[in-house]
Amino acid sequence: MDISTLLDRGTVEVVVREDLEKKLKSGKKLRIKFGIDPTGSDLHIGHAVVLKKMREFQDAGHQVILLIGDYTAKIGDPTGRTETRKALTDEEIQKNMKSYTDQAGLILDMDKIEVRYNSEWLGKLQMEKLLELTSLKTVAQLLHRSDFKKRMKENTDISLSEFLYPIMQGYDSVVLKSDVELGGTEQTFNMLVGRDLQKHYGQPQQDVITVPILEGLDGVEKMSKSYNNYIGLTEKASEMYGKTMSIPDNMIIKYFELATYVPLDEIKNIKKALEQGENPKNLKMQLAREIVTLYHDKKSAEQAEKEFTEIFKNKGLPENIELKKLKGNKWNIVELITEIGLSPSTSETRRMIQGGGVKVDGKKIESHKDEIDVSKEKLVQVGKRKFIKVIGK
Repeated sequence: MDISTLLDRGTVEVVVREDLEKKLKSGKKLRIKFGIDPTGSDLHIGHAVVLKKMREFQDAGHQVILLIGDYTAKIGDPTGRTETRKALTDEEIQKNMKSYTDQAGLILDMDKIEVRYNSEWLGKLQMEKLLELTSLKTVAQLLHRSDFKKRMKENTDISLSEFLYPIMQGYDSVVLKSDVELGGTEQTFNMLVGRDLQKHYGQPQQDVITVPILEGLDGVEKMSKSYNNYIGLTEKASEMYGKTMSIPDNMIIKYFELATYVPLDEIKNIKKALEQGENPKNLKMQLAREIVTLYHDKKSAEQAEKEFTEIFKNKGLPENIELKKLKGNKWNIVELITEIGLSPSTSETRRMIQGGGVKVDGKKIESHKDEIDVSKEKLVQVGKRKFIKVIGK
């Protein structure tokens, strides 16, 4: 892996680039840190942008460290938040930690990775040490952060624990003796705190690489489960393929660069073809194949494409549609959709119905109050890609 690929592909900023280039040219095995708090159970291809960069460093022979913030998850990273996060229980954190490491294994070589948990040291932090750490940063410096500044302006509370978060993340870098920290652009402040703390403790300062935020399927908001605009790493191949096909045309090149391993020279040709009038749909199909193959395999990608073509070109249905048996024959449409798992919430189901995105046996549902009789088999469709057959027991 050449240095320019490590530092340029899918990156926004390298601090300090000249220093990091010297380290990489020296042949030294560097310690590459990426921290993630287990605040949810699913990772998506937006998270994978930084995991892919980690894999590049791993393939180049460096030691990558996946830091699971099981202790900092109890506080919640205030980055980008307009209010204090709800505290997670230990049980929720344990469950999410297991899910995160399993999903990270889809991208990283877990046999060559150092997985650490910051409860190892933060859970044992004495008050004397904590006071020492907090003395290294001023309130004015912390309030310089855009999210804190915004909350102060709007008279929204900021907890003292949130003030501690950047200091704790920085101290992680001290304990791990990291040479490089990776993170999204929204993490720049926290990662630079790590440099400051390492300097205080007489360590070489870590360099920082930021990666871009990947917008979700709407092409506007960042990819997030809360916005329901994400492609999950463990989703079915057909769902992953179909979601990729739904991205706006102006996101095709960015997805190729950040969500695949397609060489940059080939991406330049794809961009040129798009500018010269190539049908965006053909390029999205190539993109969808690349993404599905990355998280499943080539055969699954081919099957997903075949299914997609059948549905959308030939106005057909998937070859294999799951049949779910329900207790009872009379169902309110909102309760039915939620019960069979075609929508994450009742509010989302209502929104889909209002937008004309719910059908039963090919007939559009007009009202969230509609009752459905499933004494005989019914075909339920949500959006363009989700189908389930249902029948009452």
